[in-house]
Amino acid sequence: MRILFVCFGFCALISASSCGSHHEKKEEELTFLVTSPLKKDTLIIRDYVCQIHAIQHIEVRALEKGYLENIFVDEGQSVKKGQMMFKIMPLIYNAELQKAQAEADFVEIEYQNTKQLSEKNVVSPNELALAKAKFDKAKAEVSLAQTHLQFTEIRAPFDGIMDHFQVRLGSFINEGDLMTTLSDNSEMWVYFNVPEAEYLNYKTHTTQENMLSVSLLMANNQLFDYPGVVKTIEADFNNETGNIAFRATFPNPKGLLRHGETGNIQMGIPMKNSIIIPQKATYEILEKKYVFVVDENNVVHSREIIIASEMPDLFIIKSGLAATDKILLEGIRKVKDNDKIKYTYEAPEKVLPKLKVYVE
Repeated sequence: MRILFVCFGFCALISASSCGSHHEKKEEELTFLVTSPLKKDTLIIRDYVCQIHAIQHIEVRALEKGYLENIFVDEGQSVKKGQMMFKIMPLIYNAELQKAQAEADFVEIEYQNTKQLSEKNVVSPNELALAKAKFDKAKAEVSLAQTHLQFTEIRAPFDGIMDHFQVRLGSFINEGDLMTTLSDNSEMWVYFNVPEAEYLNYKTHTTQENMLSVSLLMANNQLFDYPGVVKTIEADFNNETGNIAFRATFPNPKGLLRHGETGNIQMGIPMKNSIIIPQKATYEILEKKYVFVVDENNVVHSREIIIASEMPDLFIIKSGLAATDKILLEGIRKVKDNDKIKYTYEAPEKVLPKLKVYVE
């Protein structure tokens, strides 16, 4: 019985040893996929919080005082250049015009009489000049009275959209009182701030003839239908933030954008000779990024990398990798530092197009 037990134990030991050997053999035969970083010029998309302004946005103020007699438009209404918007009661200004006109008529008669006498050498040339001066002054007074009367009619200075009324019918208005605001939304100016390093990249790769196109992500997370163009950069950097203000111009043919909206500008920043790797080739330890680099002896080594920028499925590397390095693409959880592996190599030009994003 004891001999039988020993034999059984010996067989079990051989079987276990055989299974372990088979498992190790399977591990050794595991083949990993390896690639290299891709080095090329690319364009990364950066988001910037922005403020949206109408190309023209003005305050409409009263030029004369008086009671508001008529309102010819409504809040939110589109108006055309020259269209009547408000009218201030013109009675006093009509009276001033009539008075000025009457005085001008009287002075004109005096001037014509003096002119006839001058032609007959009855009066001196100086008297004629004095009469002419009085007549010119009277005509100027008429013109001034007409101007004051015209100021009682407030018309749209350009095509635009009316805003909230600050006055109501019958209100007494003083000269300079705010009545409403008017916005020309045919084009929109969108302002956003750019850090110094990205400003330098932008200026290096664009010219006045090759202005940078940008997109607008609206507050509802939808892209605006029309692209914009960066046309203006302010003169100075903000010393507190290290940013400089850009202004992009967007067409707004459907009138969707309004003055005062917010959103995000999406701007492509060109990057020369970027080192690009798939995100899935990396792993993280204590908020630091690592990859496994395969040396000439097929041994993997963990290496920390610094990320310059992130895109969907891709990292652009600031430091830690060269274009000639080979990195483990798949199976990073199945190896550890200094493991020797068997692998197949696939060029990055074939690997990256298989990801969701395509590198320009």
